[in-house]
Amino acid sequence: MNYLDFEKPIIELEKKISELSELNITDDNVLLPEIKRLRERVEELRASIFSNLTHWQRVQLARHPDRPYTLDYVYNIMENFVELHGDRCFSDDKAIVGGLATFEGRSVMVIGHQKGRDTKSRKYRNFGMPNPDGYRKALRLMKTAEKFGVPVITMLDTPGAFPGLEAEERGQAEAIARNLREMALLQVPIVTVVIGEGASGGALGIGMGNEVYMMENTWYSVISPESCSSILWKNWDYKEQAARALKLSAQDLMKLKVIDGIIREPLGGAHRNYAIAAKAVRDQLVESLDRLSKMTPEELKAHRIEKYSKMGAWEDVSRKPAGKGKGGTAKTGKTSVSDTPSGSGKTKSRQKK
Repeated sequence: MNYLDFEKPIIELEKKISELSELNITDDNVLLPEIKRLRERVEELRASIFSNLTHWQRVQLARHPDRPYTLDYVYNIMENFVELHGDRCFSDDKAIVGGLATFEGRSVMVIGHQKGRDTKSRKYRNFGMPNPDGYRKALRLMKTAEKFGVPVITMLDTPGAFPGLEAEERGQAEAIARNLREMALLQVPIVTVVIGEGASGGALGIGMGNEVYMMENTWYSVISPESCSSILWKNWDYKEQAARALKLSAQDLMKLKVIDGIIREPLGGAHRNYAIAAKAVRDQLVESLDRLSKMTPEELKAHRIEKYSKMGAWEDVSRKPAGKGKGGTAKTGKTSVSDTPSGSGKTKSRQKK
């Protein structure tokens, strides 16, 4: 198993336990108490480390090479998965997978980003970075789901949409924008789960759900910490500071009401136990689909549009006289609105929620 830098104290203790276990000592009373003590210490240390993760450490966990990907969840919690291929325009983008499956007795259309485990598969999957063809394939599958009244489940895990010249030539921005418009109006339930990285439009292109959830150690942001650092500070040295400022963690986005909930992971990350991670995702999907399936198509559309309209909404602060006389000031919250005309027009303040 691969380990991250901040896990080194745990690795050292586990190595010591392994060495002690291999010693050829017949008297178990000599080794067993020490091994037991070290194992208890490992669990204490792991709980301490993973209960106080920084934003950058969560980014690292979201990128862990052993982390379960979309197909891992599909094969763990779904049955009868039939992958559907191609966008009917150009190609079959391997960075996005999707198809029909049976989930807890109901048919669903599942769509998600897919990364690779080794050099060959990563190249095959384009490192999880979709081309326009991937987004058009995803939209084709969503429209198929809508035609047959099947709920849509999307799983996000991408470092971003592919930024190559060929992607731009084939309309990368248009493909993502079209998906956003069409998903807003889709007449079936959409449940989205961020299972790893959720970078910019690359993730949002299949992420406009009625309900959106994040795994505990994932991130979702308009830009990666490294790219943010390179723009603001001209190098990657400030990526940890950028990660904090971006408020990209599940905990941050829950406070900002951008997502609907956080799905707990096994201690140490989803890669430590696929079965437990998959069960947590399954339980949340069951709950969400049960709730959303009671809504009519019109209610689903209205719910989705209202949900995203509230994000970053602006509130108009009306001009109110503060009292007798001119030049008064009316205060609403933190915003002051002057009662004195400026030039020939009247002042109006807009306050962001």
